[in-house]
Amino acid sequence: MTKVGLYFGSFNPIHIGHMAIAGYMTEFTPLDQVWFVVSPHNPLKKKETLLDDNQRLHMTWLAIGENNKFRASDIEFRLPQPSYTVDTLASLTEKHPGHRFSLIMGEDNLYTLHKWKNGEYLVKNYTIYVYPRPGCVKPVSLALESILKSADIHTVKAPLMDISGTFIRKSIRKGKNMSYFLPPAVWKYIEEMHFYSK
Repeated sequence: MTKVGLYFGSFNPIHIGHMAIAGYMTEFTPLDQVWFVVSPHNPLKKKETLLDDNQRLHMTWLAIGENNKFRASDIEFRLPQPSYTVDTLASLTEKHPGHRFSLIMGEDNLYTLHKWKNGEYLVKNYTIYVYPRPGCVKPVSLALESILKSADIHTVKAPLMDISGTFIRKSIRKGKNMSYFLPPAVWKYIEEMHFYSK
């Protein structure tokens, strides 16, 4: 049984912070692989801010290169939108019976689980690997506490990297050299395509 951690995100664009977390997960946890699940539309975000779905998927594959412990998944491109994690997991579990899926999420997302579709079902059926987020504060919520009680959570001590896609996009728009914040192949492609420059 291959243990796969699902790392959901818009990856707009994928950056070294994402890669460092994925690398930490495959090297310092029981996970065999990390799959980057590129989200076409996060219900909590405005869709207009996203680069084209397939371009973000392509950049994710560029970032992965030849690392066979990583994979980019477009599963949510084919599911009804907006996509919900519980539906994605059901689809992946059906398609890959030889894999045991877990969730990878930031501490900030962990504290929103009580707002997720079928959040209680999720935490009872899937292990969650949580990485720290700078300045994250746990809210006071009885609904959240109730869900977290039944969750199988593994908090990892991955190094803190306070890098965001928003910061990268805004910096590129200002003409900044962001090559050190992105995998080289991704930065090269962004420059070639003039992404985020307007």
